[in-house]
Amino acid sequence: MDRIAILKEEITKKLSETAELSELESIRIAYLGKKGSITALLKGMKDLSADERKTFGAEVNKLKAFAAEKIEEKTAELKEKEIEREISAMPQFDITTPVDLSRGSYHPITLVQRQCEAIFKSMGFAVEDYPEVVTDYECFEALNIPKHHPARDMQDTYYLDNGQLLKSHTSAAQNAILRKYSKNLIENGMPIKAIFPGRCFRNEATDACHENTFFQMEGIMVDKDISISNLIFFMKTMLSEVFRKDIKVRLRPGFFPFVEPGFELDISCLICGGDGCPSCKHSGWLELCPCGMIHPNVLREGGIDPDKYTGFAFGLGLTRLAMMKYGIKDIRDLNSGSLKSLSQFTDDE
Repeated sequence: MDRIAILKEEITKKLSETAELSELESIRIAYLGKKGSITALLKGMKDLSADERKTFGAEVNKLKAFAAEKIEEKTAELKEKEIEREISAMPQFDITTPVDLSRGSYHPITLVQRQCEAIFKSMGFAVEDYPEVVTDYECFEALNIPKHHPARDMQDTYYLDNGQLLKSHTSAAQNAILRKYSKNLIENGMPIKAIFPGRCFRNEATDACHENTFFQMEGIMVDKDISISNLIFFMKTMLSEVFRKDIKVRLRPGFFPFVEPGFELDISCLICGGDGCPSCKHSGWLELCPCGMIHPNVLREGGIDPDKYTGFAFGLGLTRLAMMKYGIKDIRDLNSGSLKSLSQFTDDE
């Protein structure tokens, strides 16, 4: 028992004198390792009687628990001190110092997003924000995509251990936005007009026109007698403002469970002039904006009577829009963090 008391005192003293995390592992091995001092105590139990072994073993186990607890506490303490040292070593910034804009520039996607927001604000749309981590209900079920529906295979989704997921499209915000504004629509006759830009995630194989992280901007408008004509008007207005010239577009049928009918709005590739290149998969066209009339089931799920109201929705690809606006040939450049690639962009608004 004297040996146990001595080891306990040794451990306490050594830990109190330890100032580096790297030393803790050596202490742990010296006492708790296979050849450690505490482990060695157990080897001498064979010479004790049954009653003595029982008592001695219990005391050794208490010592092991004591040592493990103290080492863990010391580890937490030293980690905290290390963080404090790193923080204190950081340069101090004066937040009142004027910004030197010559030392940097906005990311091209930020520029395009702000421009689109300004355009839609001028047309009476509210700008909303939404989390990147959403529920299965928000991303799929509320959008007319029930569990086990084959349409889910259209998106390679990142699921989290808690059952939530990284949103695979900005449409995940539709239900919340519809519910937020439905009262004003129904009681006051105010149309729902909102956009909600955000980052999306899909388990994509990356190439010149596909990334696993990209930006979209969802937009919806709901009122009485909304039609495809309204959708086309707002899309053409937005594109003409962004590119400041007439853009060749085409509207073709497309399947999306949350709209009916659904369309793909493509623009002629501005990188190759429609001749075909890796950015447009050599087709001359780039899919920019899946869109359509909001499905009655989605309206109903958002608390809106589809027999009284109709609406359109679109999912504008901000990443691809930035590629077209700035002539970026490879989508991977946008997430590369390469200052050489990104520093050339400035706000031309």
